Amino acid sequence: MDLNADLGEGFGSWRLGDDDALLDVVSSANVACGFHAGDPSTMHRVCRKAVEKGVAIGAQVGYRDLAGFGRRRIDYDLDELRDDILYQIGALEAFCRTAGDRVRYVKPHGALYNTAAVDEGQASAVVAAVLAYDPSLPVLCQPGSVLATRAEAGGLTVVGEGFADRGYQRDGRLIPRTSPGALVDAPGEVVDRAVRMAVAAEVVADDGSVIPCRVRSVCVHGDTPGAVELARRVREGLEFALLEVGAFSSRQAP
Repeated sequence: MDLNADLGEGFGSWRLGDDDALLDVVSSANVACGFHAGDPSTMHRVCRKAVEKGVAIGAQVGYRDLAGFGRRRIDYDLDELRDDILYQIGALEAFCRTAGDRVRYVKPHGALYNTAAVDEGQASAVVAAVLAYDPSLPVLCQPGSVLATRAEAGGLTVVGEGFADRGYQRDGRLIPRTSPGALVDAPGEVVDRAVRMAVAAEVVADDGSVIPCRVRSVCVHGDTPGAVELARRVREGLEFALLEVGAFSSRQAP
């Protein structure tokens, strides 16, 4: 089972989360590519550290929205969205190559992630960008989402992702961050949810119903309070359940 986290989400003098500590725990790093967060020096630093620690690097692509941290929906021209995503993957690839590796997968961030999960147009723009850049790159996204369906139809590898620290609605969508129950931060509950997703392929929704959640990767957000300790405990929980924690993507030389 893969364990991923969002990294490199600082900008300039502002640091968000403890990237170095998380890289000691996770098997895959979703690195911000400069549009919703991140900057060239941060991308360079995180890629170098990730390669040193044997962590797979994914391009976390988002809206061009630094002020809103990529969490505000933008109704893009779809060709422009495709090109913005291509730009971000290419930028991160430069720093991966400098560090001795390459981008291993693509994961949308924030509002783009949530919108592409239900919107055919934006999902298609994400798929078009990945196909144009490198059709061998997997797409990390919610199982059963519109993005997952469009990516599979386009011949891309889809890796289902579950969120240990986020609340789910009955329809399988994430609870909006502006609503009660959006974040799950009790360590025991976070661990239990992660293990249940990994072992039983299910999660408990906000109304108490049990919904399918077949995943190959579990995410702990880097900006969740106590993220490093939560990630450690999730990894310990997965390993206690006799699951090997490792990246879903290969890490051969570029």
